[in-house]
Amino acid sequence: MKPAGALVSVVDDDKSVRESLPDLLKELGFRVDTFASATEFLASDSIHETKCLVLDVTMPVMTGPELQEELARRGQEIPIVYITAQRSSAMRLRLIEQGAVECLFKPFSDRALQDALQLAVCKP
Repeated sequence: MKPAGALVSVVDDDKSVRESLPDLLKELGFRVDTFASATEFLASDSIHETKCLVLDVTMPVMTGPELQEELARRGQEIPIVYITAQRSSAMRLRLIEQGAVECLFKPFSDRALQDALQLAVCKP
């Protein structure tokens, strides 16, 4: 069960991710906004409406975890699903311990993303 039309914001400096993920997310019933950087997301109006962030771990200027810290500092509690090309179980565990719903290693399956989003948008 997912809220119909919930907004998922994708923040990734990789253009191919920003171009490919929205199609899948829309197919799953979500609305989607994409951002090339954490600072671009922070400056957007989407920040208040986003029900889940699909967030790259490593980006220039501000990393995914730094964005998570900034959102917490601002009192914005948005569930986060991290995506990363760095296959590190220790990093994945650390991100989840710090409050992420999930951390998926690229390339991930459509099903893995769908399951993570289900957890994120249904999180109390």
